[in-house]
Amino acid sequence: MFQIWKLILLKSNLRNILLIIFGIFVFVVILFTYDTSCGVEHFMILNEINLNEKSFDPEFCESILEKINTFNNQCSPTIEILDCG
Repeated sequence: MFQIWKLILLKSNLRNILLIIFGIFVFVVILFTYDTSCGVEHFMILNEINLNEKSFDPEFCESILEKINTFNNQCSPTIEILDCG
């Protein structure tokens, strides 16, 4: 097993290996920064709405409204605005 890797490393240039590792690193960083997708945010807001229906806390409702407004500005599936009454 180690002989196979040794041969691979001998044939490959160290520069090429470093470029491949750097490319993978850049791809992973972009993937994790883009992870705040609309689907995840939508699910989190819906969960908070369900919690709000049980607690009826006005301050919690106001914080959900702020999240809904920012979500509706950034994403295409809009969420209906709550009535915090």
